[in-house]
Amino acid sequence: LQPEPILDVEVGTNNESGLLGIATVDSSVYLYFTEAKKDGERTFANNVYAYTWDGNALNNPILVNTLSSQSSWHNGGGITVNKEKVVYVVIGDQMGETSDEKMEFTILQNHQTGKIDDSGVIVRVGLDDIIQPKLAQDPLSHYYAMGIRNSFGLAIDPITGNMWDTENGPENFDEINLVSQKFNSGWAVVMGPATEEQISKIPLLGDFQYSDPEFSWERTVTPTGLTFLNSDLFAKYKDEMLVGTCNSGQLFKFKLNEERNQLVFDTPHLQDHIANLTIENGQKDFESLDEIVFGTGFGCITDVEMGSDGSLYVVSINDNTIYRITSK
Repeated sequence: LQPEPILDVEVGTNNESGLLGIATVDSSVYLYFTEAKKDGERTFANNVYAYTWDGNALNNPILVNTLSSQSSWHNGGGITVNKEKVVYVVIGDQMGETSDEKMEFTILQNHQTGKIDDSGVIVRVGLDDIIQPKLAQDPLSHYYAMGIRNSFGLAIDPITGNMWDTENGPENFDEINLVSQKFNSGWAVVMGPATEEQISKIPLLGDFQYSDPEFSWERTVTPTGLTFLNSDLFAKYKDEMLVGTCNSGQLFKFKLNEERNQLVFDTPHLQDHIANLTIENGQKDFESLDEIVFGTGFGCITDVEMGSDGSLYVVSINDNTIYRITSK
């Protein structure tokens, strides 16, 4: 444990603002934060910087992307790196719950009208050295995915290189998605599995294509960080993905099929890939989730990561704690 921070950046702190994402590529460290002149003041930009790590300090910050900053809500923040060392960052739709918000959906949220504004997308960081992707000659080429309401989890499967994300719904239908290139997550037309009618209402934008989530919760649990258990210490979980939640403080485990492009379940009522709500004695609750519960009692989980030591690390914002989980 270090006695002092390695870096302190000035950020807006309202609602879903702050220093939101971090990833490394060799000696480069990428940070995504809601930048302000001073801590606690209004955000003037949602920026992605690349720093150089010299073993002791982060130096030489280079601004590589500026994304939408119309709101202190739905800023996303997850960063991940693929096998080719391409960096990706996710930002939500920027809509919110107060007057401090973007007021209208755009075509990036599957509306027929509205400007391209770098919101609700997964962005290829630093593509073509265009700081604001929306200003590029072809903005859509900068987006790996679109139609995302808000996401706190973004990860690459270390075996296949597939990208997965978690996505937060409004009052219902949080999601886990397999994110292929040119993926359209469907928001603001749909969250959760789509009906044929809903699919017909998703407008075509470039060559982005909608597909259903691989799993969804009918009632929100606020899924956040996700990771893959690729450590010898967790050998019996080698084909499983972990997802943390904020509302329930649970860690869920999801078994991947042989091709690692779908989730598989033994419990019959989960084989529709939905945690449905049931009503018993007038009370609403989920169908049993015993098969997929990995751990509980973490408070609001904001990130889940595998460490270079093979241990699993779980960040709890409620407990101001990073938990380390290892084998017995």
